[in-house]
Amino acid sequence: MRPTCIIIGASHAAAQLAPSLRQEGWEGDIIVIGDEAYVPYHRPPLSKAYLLGEKSADELLIRPQEIYSKHNIVFRLGTRVSAINRAEKTLTLHDGERLSYDKLAICTGARVRKVALPGSELQGVHYLRNIQDVDAIRQHTGEHKRAVIVGGGYIGLETAAVLKKLGMQVTVLEMAPRVLARVTAPEMSAFFQRVHRAEGVIIRTDAVVSGFAGEDRVTAVLCADGSRLPADLVVIGIGVIPNTELAADAGLAVANGITVDELARTSDPDIVAAGDCTSHPSKLYGRIRLESVPNASEQAKTAAATICGKNKPYDALPWFWSDQYDLKLQMAGLNQGYDQVVIRGDRDHSRSFAAFYLKNGQLIAADCVNRPQEFMLSKRLIASATTVDAAKLADDRLELKSFLTT
Repeated sequence: MRPTCIIIGASHAAAQLAPSLRQEGWEGDIIVIGDEAYVPYHRPPLSKAYLLGEKSADELLIRPQEIYSKHNIVFRLGTRVSAINRAEKTLTLHDGERLSYDKLAICTGARVRKVALPGSELQGVHYLRNIQDVDAIRQHTGEHKRAVIVGGGYIGLETAAVLKKLGMQVTVLEMAPRVLARVTAPEMSAFFQRVHRAEGVIIRTDAVVSGFAGEDRVTAVLCADGSRLPADLVVIGIGVIPNTELAADAGLAVANGITVDELARTSDPDIVAAGDCTSHPSKLYGRIRLESVPNASEQAKTAAATICGKNKPYDALPWFWSDQYDLKLQMAGLNQGYDQVVIRGDRDHSRSFAAFYLKNGQLIAADCVNRPQEFMLSKRLIASATTVDAAKLADDRLELKSFLTT
């Protein structure tokens, strides 16, 4: 009887893990269970090209269905797993059907964090996580209509940029004193606030939303200071929550994500996990959980190798990106614990510069705006734990590659 590997979640991680199993020599059955109607698709373009209407749903697919069929990878779409029985090695689906597995991969990703505020159920109040979300948002877009974005993180700012391009009047409400407060330095926040305001977006910080007004459809956003913002569309982007409930209910170790080791193994030797739902060890940063496409893909390769009895440890440097207007922000490393920020380029007057995060003189992270060379070299400097001269790092006349040791 052929062994069976089941992958829970038709995510970025699943899109990589399934074909990687074949590449690593898995000859048994592969079943991917996803709760959406689509095979895995790229999520970053949802708040950009797809919302703009520049890409169709089919163009978002990570791989066409034919590739999976070629590798005998079977999808069970529109299906949810309700329980994992580790002792019997079975899954129970939402309709009561049971499936047996020999190896299991959990790639359940994350879901949006929702608000519990008066009026949050009104038509026109949306979150942005999947194709259906964007399809619904599109019904409320249009020139001169009013959009309010709740949350000044990357999703909120990317959405604001696109809605502005669609001709809408856009306001961003951020409860912190600055946008991107959790993920970047004040210098970067000030830059993005400047750019968005220059593009005509209203940015309000220290803004606490208390509810939404309207009969059936939203007509306004209510703030704790008594202000009332007219709105035809509200998009809420206040972060995500890792989908760990299945794993926790099955008795797997969970702590800010499903706990895995460098080989993507959970506390059960026959179960691996990959992607946004996991917490994994990092030599540079300790134990971390990342919401990142590169992390999901690379960790999935490791998970596939582990299932096939091979050791290919995962410890890649975290990196991310964000597109807003003509800006390509590329981020390398994690800046937690930095004690110095070094700016390279004219942050106040140009749309091209880099912010370097140092800790005890060592480069630990970089945010590069329209600076692809600095981004690529920063990854090498961070990975090699290089100590740098801050004054030289700030000197735009010096080539960054001069910091690399031969």
